[in-house]
Amino acid sequence: MSGPRVAVVVPVYGNEGTLRPLAARLAAALAGRDWRLRLVVDASPDGSLAVARELAAADPRVAVTALEVNVGQHRALATGLHVEDADVWVCLDADLQDPPEAVPALLDRLARGDAGAVFAGRRGRYESPLRRLTGDAHRRVAARLTGLPPDAGAFLALGPAVRDAVVAAVLAGSAPSVVLAAGLAGTPLASVPVERDRRPEGTSAWTGRARLRQSLRSLAWAAGRRVSGSRAGRRGRSSSPGGPRSGSGTGRRP
Repeated sequence: MSGPRVAVVVPVYGNEGTLRPLAARLAAALAGRDWRLRLVVDASPDGSLAVARELAAADPRVAVTALEVNVGQHRALATGLHVEDADVWVCLDADLQDPPEAVPALLDRLARGDAGAVFAGRRGRYESPLRRLTGDAHRRVAARLTGLPPDAGAFLALGPAVRDAVVAAVLAGSAPSVVLAAGLAGTPLASVPVERDRRPEGTSAWTGRARLRQSLRSLAWAAGRRVSGSRAGRRGRSSSPGGPRSGSGTGRRP
């Protein structure tokens, strides 16, 4: 094994049929690297937990976190990121729409050292035209509010600074998504194009109404953070060393 320790965190909900191929494909993609896979089973109603534990029993590089209450994709991701001690972290969905074979490309781009996180830039006809259109619109607005790449999704590699910021923001309940928390972590970001696949089985747990609700909540949060950051910046400029000074000459206000 060589290189940094890699922790791949996968939220699991209704993925009983894809966990085995996911683990096999990830192991092949990361051959020669020091890696672990953390499956965070988010109170899944199917047999996902049993399959996850079977995989962990067969391979010491696989670990399972079983959540008794459903907390949602992004909080499950943040939980896994918090638990895993590594040098770099990867967030990857369990439905195989994001190919595990693309993980090395994200890691190699992150290793260049000029970005705190690298996103898999979404490409391909992996959803219906309407879902792609609305998803693209959401990502463009999020990019303007946060500095995210306009093709950024929840498949990404994170360095330590962004990982720490994401865990703090999401687990504290302030950030609605790992993606937006990464966008506001204050470090340069990058993306590499990745062709997404259609879901091999089942349907997404995200209904159109749920997607819209999450999108509005996320964008409202990002807009609020941008406004508060702008106000803080103005306050900082008004109290800079070039501003009014007290008679003591210390530069502090009385």
